[in-house]
Amino acid sequence: MKLHEISPAQGSARPAWRKGRGTGSGNGKTAGKGHKGQNARSGGGVRVGFEGGQFPLYRQLPKRGFHNKFATVYTVVNIESLNVFEDGSVVDAQALLDKGIVKKLNDGVKVLGRGEITKKLTVKAAVFSASAKEKITAAGGGIEVV
Repeated sequence: MKLHEISPAQGSARPAWRKGRGTGSGNGKTAGKGHKGQNARSGGGVRVGFEGGQFPLYRQLPKRGFHNKFATVYTVVNIESLNVFEDGSVVDAQALLDKGIVKKLNDGVKVLGRGEITKKLTVKAAVFSASAKEKITAAGGGIEVV
């Protein structure tokens, strides 16, 4: 089987509907847009949430919550995921990125204590939970607040 021999299952794919290709096509002249009006014009139509001039729902409902733009957002790592490192290695934000444990560093790394750690590691992070500190030191490793 070659790439040019592959075709979709019978009846699963339908050809594209060609609009505005003459009256004999069944969708010519106005191309399914009807006669005149806002939706018949190029660029026509209403914005998302527009309800024809009726007071829109998004304005009727009260605002909720608060988003603090100055908040510190940590990238969370559990100690069970640190077992991929070799014994005696230093684990910092860059090492976590290189191993693919974290995808993005926000305002620093926060280490949480879910799972068990079997390796003796020196972990450098912005914040540690109490259980994470306990488990890392119990395994013979060290912690450094960066």
